[in-house]
Order: sequence, then C-alpha cells, then structure tokens
Amino acid sequence: MKKYFLLFITLISTLKLSAQNEVGPDGEKLIWLLLILIVIIVVLVVVSKRRNKKKPFFTREKIRIQLEKNRLYFPDNIKLQIKNSGNIDIDLDRPLLIFDSFWLKRKFKLKGIESRILYPLYLDKGDTHTLNVDLNHFYSYDKKLKKYSKITIKIFNVKGKNLGSSSVYLRKTLIKY
Repeated sequence: MKKYFLLFITLISTLKLSAQNEVGPDGEKLIWLLLILIVIIVVLVVVSKRRNKKKPFFTREKIRIQLEKNRLYFPDNIKLQIKNSGNIDIDLDRPLLIFDSFWLKRKFKLKGIESRILYPLYLDKGDTHTLNVDLNHFYSYDKKLKKYSKITIKIFNVKGKNLGSSSVYLRKTLIKY
C-alpha cells in the first residue's frame, strides 16, 4: 500500500510541473494525462495478480510435428511425433491424415492404434507424443490410395484451432506441390 501511496504522490507532483502558462483551455491535456495514468495503474495491477497466480502472461500454444517414413519411396509405416513446445498444456484432437494427389484429396481422422482410442490427448508442456501409422491398413481400405503421392497430417486442438501440419512425399513426382 505504501508503494501505491508513494506512486500517487509522485504523479501528483508531476501534474503541477506540467501546467502551462498559456491562456486557453488546457483541461484536454490533463484528461489525456489522467487516462494514461489509469491505464498504467491497471496494467500494473494485472501484472501483479498474474505473478501471484504464477501463470504466464502471454499464453502460446505451439507444437512441433515430425513425420518420418520407414522407406524413401512407397513406405509402409509413418512415425508421427508431436512435441508441445509452447508454455501451456494442450488438449489435442484427433489428427487429420490427408492423402494428396495433385487434383484429389482423401481425408481420414486417426483415432488411435490397435483398437485403442488415444484422442483427445492431453499433452503437458515439454512432453512428446509418438504415433506409428500403418499405411497398409488404409491401402487395404482403398487400393487407389497407393497412387497418391503425398501425405499431410494436420493437428488441431479440441476447440478446433489449427496448431500445425507436416507433409511427406510417398513417391517421386514431377512437380513438388
């Protein structure tokens, strides 16, 4: 409380120094100065309350996605690795697997592996999640998927915000798109 009282006295003393000797209305400048002081005090109070709660002032949901394939061309398995590199914990929704040709796209939502449902997944800050995706399961579902040249995986949080994506090429293409 002493700090606020000392701050108030110093601000009042500066108001007397900033007065002008000109004739005319100068209440407008005092109002602007008062508004600036109120904003500064509000910011200081918010920052002090945040420090007491030990929560970050700026929250950042950030993930790093890596896709690795087991073979250079026509892989059978893809290893998806998600690392939470933000400063808060994240709830991840089911990843979206997209088989991509130049003109066509097929989309699948990944639920988990071996009839175990993994998603939605709560990922603490600094933790890593690894998922091995067997592509033969998708190829047995639809044989035409072997002709698609690129796979993209998009990661969303539970609220629907896109957190990131990563792509990998399954076979040689004339144009990288």
